[in-house]
Amino acid sequence: MEVLLLLAVLFYLAILLRQRTRRSRAQTTLHKVVDTAAAHHALNEKASAFSNRPAAIFPVVLATGLSGERNENITTVKYGPHWRALRCNLMAKSLHPSRLGSLAPMQREASQALVADLSGLVRDATGNVLVVRGHINTAVFGLVARLCFGDGVDVGHVRAMELVIQDFIVSMGELNPVFDGTMLCKLMNWRRLGRLFAFLGRQTKLFLPLINERRRPESRSCTADGGVEPYVHSFLDLRVPDDDAGGKQGKDARRELRDDELVSLVSEFLGAGSGSVVASLEWTLAHLVDQPDVQDMLRREIIDGETSNGGVISTKSLRGMPYLHAVVMESLRMHPPVPFILRGVHGEGAATVGATLAAVPADGLRVQFIVGDIGRDSKTWTDPDEFRPERFLAGGEAEGIGPTPGPKEIRMMPFGAAHRHCPGSSQAMVNIKFFLAALVREFEWAAPADDCSVDLTELDGFFKVMKKPLSARVTRRTQVV
Repeated sequence: MEVLLLLAVLFYLAILLRQRTRRSRAQTTLHKVVDTAAAHHALNEKASAFSNRPAAIFPVVLATGLSGERNENITTVKYGPHWRALRCNLMAKSLHPSRLGSLAPMQREASQALVADLSGLVRDATGNVLVVRGHINTAVFGLVARLCFGDGVDVGHVRAMELVIQDFIVSMGELNPVFDGTMLCKLMNWRRLGRLFAFLGRQTKLFLPLINERRRPESRSCTADGGVEPYVHSFLDLRVPDDDAGGKQGKDARRELRDDELVSLVSEFLGAGSGSVVASLEWTLAHLVDQPDVQDMLRREIIDGETSNGGVISTKSLRGMPYLHAVVMESLRMHPPVPFILRGVHGEGAATVGATLAAVPADGLRVQFIVGDIGRDSKTWTDPDEFRPERFLAGGEAEGIGPTPGPKEIRMMPFGAAHRHCPGSSQAMVNIKFFLAALVREFEWAAPADDCSVDLTELDGFFKVMKKPLSARVTRRTQVV
């Protein structure tokens, strides 16, 4: 089996080598941006030059099948008509702001399921020490899968999808620190690449039957009465530019998405939609364990907001919780969901990267924006390594700063910036707040023992996660503060 796997990967790499007969060594040069001013200059002032992912980074390479056809999603596709078609479809059909309010019942149901899950494990008045990441991931993934495929998906099938996405994310994270897209690096990492190809096969087996099920007319009619339209429905009728079409109609030719592209889009939606929320929730809970006074203030605001809204948490009541917003924003500033953002610069001459003028080779160069360092830039933030939600309240140094920066400045960019910022940032923020409000409202969160503190060591993989998963003493609350 190992020999066959090696041969398959070598065959794949040989195809890539033929497609890229010349590779400038300069392309492997990596320029890092770690301060807010440089990030603003590149991503806002020079946005057109910094709108593409590098052609040699791993996610794009994996998106090319053995046939040589591109298998892109919104993250990997080149900036242009194809990217606009995919992104506009997502924003118009699934992530439009007007749709967020209609998701509240699903978000509330998912957060209540998580509360019930943890309550079943907390059986005594002194609480139980729990490692919570897996429980949070199951609840969040269930919500995102429902947004993707709609209702009616078997629980066992959802669990299988959760596991394959988790495995894929872990494997991607293991490759990120060492993979630079060169042929030598691909050969050195053939085993990891082989595992990832195997995960893609598993994803196809899990996702494609559900996609085909949603192609049936009766499946589409189930949301005609006002239900939430699943993400899958949005791209079944989508037509993207056909770059391979010849003749006079080549420029305007459109085609359906292939099955492998549909699987890639689903994988992107499930992975990004769940992974970023889970990581942010765990980091935020860790800081609440570390700072009980912040936890108490947040709980009081949540209970007051819930009471004024008829006893339920809703999208409207969340908008009236400025301290909840501040806590989430401070967590995102210190621990953005992804450790870095890559851009590829193309064109002739030179490009300004930070304070340096870098020559742009024929195949482009790679620029890495270190998102965590940007959010902790001491030239921009007071005591940047301290968790202070108050800085995001009225009168604070970060008043008015949102999860995606505007065109005038960049002070933090947890979901990216400019043209290629994460389109799901608004939905992610609401999901984080729904789950966090329920968890703080229903439970006390404390260190496992009186003499220990929370280990806030970061692990930079595909997502920025806690190196040691959060272990906390969780106690069911019985009285309202």
